[in-house]
Amino acid sequence: MALWGGRFSGETSALFKLFNDSLPVDYRLFEQDVQGSIAWAAAITQAGVLTQDECSRLQQALQDLLAEVSANPERILASGAEDIHSFVEQQLIASVGDLGKKLHTGRSRNDQVATDLKLWCQTEGAALIAGLQALHGALLALAERELDAVMPGYTHLQRAQPVTFGHWCLAYVEMFERDLGRMQDALKRANTCPLGSGALAGTAYAIDRHALATALNFAAPTLNSLDSVSDRDHVIELCGAASIGMMHLSRMAEDLIFFNSGEANFIELSDQVTSGSSLMPQKKNPDALELIRGKTGRVYGNLVGILTTMKALPLAYNKDMQEDKEGLFDVVDSWGICLEMAVLVLDGLKVNRANALLAAQQGYANATELADYLVAKGMPFREAHHVVGEVVVHAIAAQKPIEALPLAELQEFAAVIAEDVYPHLTIAACLGKRDVLGGTAVKQVQQALTAKLAK
Repeated sequence: MALWGGRFSGETSALFKLFNDSLPVDYRLFEQDVQGSIAWAAAITQAGVLTQDECSRLQQALQDLLAEVSANPERILASGAEDIHSFVEQQLIASVGDLGKKLHTGRSRNDQVATDLKLWCQTEGAALIAGLQALHGALLALAERELDAVMPGYTHLQRAQPVTFGHWCLAYVEMFERDLGRMQDALKRANTCPLGSGALAGTAYAIDRHALATALNFAAPTLNSLDSVSDRDHVIELCGAASIGMMHLSRMAEDLIFFNSGEANFIELSDQVTSGSSLMPQKKNPDALELIRGKTGRVYGNLVGILTTMKALPLAYNKDMQEDKEGLFDVVDSWGICLEMAVLVLDGLKVNRANALLAAQQGYANATELADYLVAKGMPFREAHHVVGEVVVHAIAAQKPIEALPLAELQEFAAVIAEDVYPHLTIAACLGKRDVLGGTAVKQVQQALTAKLAK
């Protein structure tokens, strides 16, 4: 029987029930609904609605239900209940009779679902934080292993200046640390308890909402009943943090897909995270990374979905808000599995040092060093920039790297160039000169890594 059937004299249509019922989605809130119901039983006992014996019987029945359903979760979906709240209440009534009908006193499904969802976000958010920390650790381990491996750095996907693979790893460490901070901040704001707000105006019973919040491990109760039942900022923030986090994962995936290509061949991915072609036997495809990149779009879509759902809703609760869960659950599932897969990719990744170094030596990545050399000789930077551009054009025509050009040829472009120019044009010199906080000099990368590992 529906929880709201007394007002109606006719039957709802089967199509409406299919359209309206949320159990196929919100069944995932079962544990949180039981947890909230146990705390609510204690709260209304303190308010004089239940005796202590009634409270104990209800709480024991709820604990028993939790154990039974954990052993047979298919039981929820087979029940035909409208939503997870209806399922729990129906099962409770079946277990303890009319006493089960007392539990909902002073409570609405509006504050109930808001509480369930916040509890779920706290639990799943903690799991995502653990996933980010695992990825953070995998990147630090890879950075330590490949600290001084040289590769070309890119701007506009054009070889720019040499960097180390360890420096590349630490760039993504910075991104994922920001993701960690965003998740932690979002969970702080979600750490307030809506239970006791009723349908929209608060409850008529003397509920100690501070004690209720404490019982459910929230930092504090919410402070406005209208906002409490209609707030989904925690859903939006989690989806937003996930979208930014997936963007970072997708960028890393794109880098690694390119590094793994035959054209670059800087890295090799393990067999664990690659697949073959049904037609071409030589293929080893970076499917794990491509799926991370691909799943980013669905996470973005879910963020836009909940933002669009909420953008024009009047206070307080509206049925539109039932659409908050499916996208959120998909976001958490997608981000979580992508974090795990990224760790697996990094753990098995091998850097082809010789190929990466050769690529860094090509592409005139030392052109900036020649310009800096000319500046040190007294030439204004703008003039030095122009001169080196001409040198590069000449070197390309000669099909030689800059450092292979004879001194006489270099002096045709600038008479101040002397034999001492050549040590400045080596890869080691290019890297070593970037010995500044945040730079790619091996010394700086080692210091940055040491600081990260010490945290």
